[in-house]
Amino acid sequence: MSAAQAQQAKHTPMMEQYLRIKADHPQELVFYRMGDFYELFYEDAQKAADLLDITLTQRGQSAGKPIPMAGVPYHAAEGYLARLVKMGVSVAVAEQIGDPAASKGPVERKVVRVVTPGTVSDEALLDERYDNLLCAITQHMDTYGIAHLDISSGRFHVSEVEGEPALLAELSRLDPAELLVTEESHLHTLVADRSGVRTRPAWDFDQESAQRALVQQFQTQDLGGFGCDKMTVAIAAAGCLLQYAKETQRAALPHIRGLAVETLSDCVVLDSATRRNLELTENIHGDDKYTLAWVLDKTKTAMGGRMLRRWLHRPIRDRRKLIQRQDIIAALLDNYQYEPVQSVLKQIGDIERILARVALRSARPRDLSRLRDAFNALPALQDAIHSIESDVISPLAEEIGTYPELAELLNRAIIETPPVLIRDGGVIAEGYDGELDELRGISENAGQYLVDLEERERERTGLATLKVGYNRVHGYYIEISKAQAKQAPEEYIRRQTLKNAERYITPELKAFEDKALSAKSRALAREKSLFDALLERLSEQLFELQQSFMAVAELDVLACLAERADTLALSRPLLVEEAGLQIESGRHPVVEQVLSDAFIPNDLRLDSYRRMLVITGPNMGGKSTFMRQIALIAILAHVGSFVPAESAKIGPIDRIFTRIGSSDDLASGRSTFMVEMTETANILHNATRQSLVLMDEIGRGTSTFDGLSLAWACANHLAVKIQALTLFATHYFELTQLPDQAPNVVNVHLAAKEQGDTILFLHKVMEGPANQSYGLQVAKLAGVPANVISNARKKLAQLERQELGSQALSHLNQPLQSDLFAEPPTPHPVVDMLGKLDPDCLNARQALDLVYKLKEMTEKS
Repeated sequence: MSAAQAQQAKHTPMMEQYLRIKADHPQELVFYRMGDFYELFYEDAQKAADLLDITLTQRGQSAGKPIPMAGVPYHAAEGYLARLVKMGVSVAVAEQIGDPAASKGPVERKVVRVVTPGTVSDEALLDERYDNLLCAITQHMDTYGIAHLDISSGRFHVSEVEGEPALLAELSRLDPAELLVTEESHLHTLVADRSGVRTRPAWDFDQESAQRALVQQFQTQDLGGFGCDKMTVAIAAAGCLLQYAKETQRAALPHIRGLAVETLSDCVVLDSATRRNLELTENIHGDDKYTLAWVLDKTKTAMGGRMLRRWLHRPIRDRRKLIQRQDIIAALLDNYQYEPVQSVLKQIGDIERILARVALRSARPRDLSRLRDAFNALPALQDAIHSIESDVISPLAEEIGTYPELAELLNRAIIETPPVLIRDGGVIAEGYDGELDELRGISENAGQYLVDLEERERERTGLATLKVGYNRVHGYYIEISKAQAKQAPEEYIRRQTLKNAERYITPELKAFEDKALSAKSRALAREKSLFDALLERLSEQLFELQQSFMAVAELDVLACLAERADTLALSRPLLVEEAGLQIESGRHPVVEQVLSDAFIPNDLRLDSYRRMLVITGPNMGGKSTFMRQIALIAILAHVGSFVPAESAKIGPIDRIFTRIGSSDDLASGRSTFMVEMTETANILHNATRQSLVLMDEIGRGTSTFDGLSLAWACANHLAVKIQALTLFATHYFELTQLPDQAPNVVNVHLAAKEQGDTILFLHKVMEGPANQSYGLQVAKLAGVPANVISNARKKLAQLERQELGSQALSHLNQPLQSDLFAEPPTPHPVVDMLGKLDPDCLNARQALDLVYKLKEMTEKS
């Protein structure tokens, strides 16, 4: 016997059972079922008490020591599980699987599921509008393999990227709830700041084992049909992910039917800074208010809402696919055809996740009632689609089936509003199964039988106090008052004595009890069997159903975008092969929804001759809004959506970069300026001629000359070397001279005008540089004290006088500050001669001759 076994043997039988289960799940909290509660013990109890704010108690002693204990009610467990999952905590749920009546020792228990942040499928534990992803990453040299799975839908993807920045950008896009990394690499330190990181042994990432597991899962000879047979690093990650998912679900995963390959060349790449700055689905406060998704998402199904967010985070570059989406949106817009489509979509629930629960055999009765309602709505949806007089929507309509047989089956099988759990009974409709109806009849008629029995026995015995009753502990009984108990017939067998009455059982009543109680349990068992058969029947068409409702989700997104185009006055962008962006009267889709006043639209033209706009103007003048709206218009165009502009012509874009705003990273010891330079370096290394780059206030985090020099060098590199499509906002007015050095650079500014001591922001983009910064006026608007503003005006006047003086002296002397963009000055001949002169080597005659020579040179110059 090992030391651990010897220690465990000191405990009570029940705690021995618990400790065996806990030994198999050291990293999870163990929910140990005891009656109507899930109990936690020892360290798990202490941790749960802190996390869930529940009472920590003690349960007697085991091995001579008190047992810390905490528990949650069985009926409320889902809420506690949801809270733990959001905290990144995993839970092993141990249920009673043995019969308490037949157990001599502790009731047999085993872990029936492991609930982890990335593998949950229960409706109560998921945010319906966001994907819940399990992700695995591994590495070979500088190549990173990424696999991600949404177990609640069965979508399984793999990709490979080069370098850490690309990896971190993908993780920012996916935002996995749980991330698996090998314990023998630096990856767990690279992603240490993420929640839900799990280390796995290196052999879980073995490529050959992964290949075998995936081929077995998909029932194929190889992975060539999925286009990933050469992606060995990604396959290793996918194999680890699949094994982990099976371990946690304790079940087969029949809804996972294949792999989809994602490549960076297919999409417009957005790094983490860009996603953060553009607030696509999450704002700086961590919620979705005032984001692009907040404005756009009017989808009628949760699965449509999730698909819309995937599209926003991964804009595509396939012009054919984008034009196809635009055509469908245009068809839905024609004569407001999106309205009847959306009206039917309201009747369709989150079928994508329901089908996953069907596959995992964790579906509940109300899942099947929602699936039934969806089947019933599909013919009406087809009618709404076919009424649209356009062929462009036909391929999508063909993917959406109607399934009349399954609709008829569920209509017959499931009652209108079933209870939450199958164990409660009453799920299967009357008339669906004769055996079930018979068993239910016995239970339901018990009440009338007892009434008849009571009336008959009163008449037979003449005992007025006699009554027939039932309780869960003692079953059926005949009760007689103490005063009349002596008159009880001989065939009455005493069952229980109370203070004021006696309770009896008779052979007839006992026979009925056996029949009635067994009928109820047999009815529940029969109902469970019929429910499982329904899940099995649905699973036979699982893949077909998944494809069909994926098409429903896509239709939902396109109908939503059509409604948004109508409501928000969006226009169809023209996607062209020529590089550049040409936007007339563009608007910021989020800001215009928040403003109480009318939004001021602006034009933009970037092409081969205008590749960079140097944007100047006052703070609060609208530079940042203008830049962001251009990026959002570009993203919407590459989603297939219409855009907030009178017209737009969008050329090919491979990446969008933003360097906007200031923030520090104290946890990593990085200052605001360091963060700024890191993001700038990423742009300068990875931007291409087809990239859209937004840069705002580069160099403001350091000294004036350093910052100005860096800003000029960065702008020059983007304009001359990379020639990216760039919007470069700055307060360094010296940069407005850049067009003199680079012909593809143009100055624009945000207009403003003074009104007395204050400033009026016009929010209009005009050609040419701004003529002043209006810094003091903005400071006054911000509430800076009047005496501070006054002192600032005096200091400004002093500095301007010094600048004017310096300019006057520069005609005779070297300027105090050289023009940053000018060539280095050539020394004056007189200065050059004096610099070479050694006065100690001159006699009086030579010195006099030199004076005349210098005077002559000065007059000639």
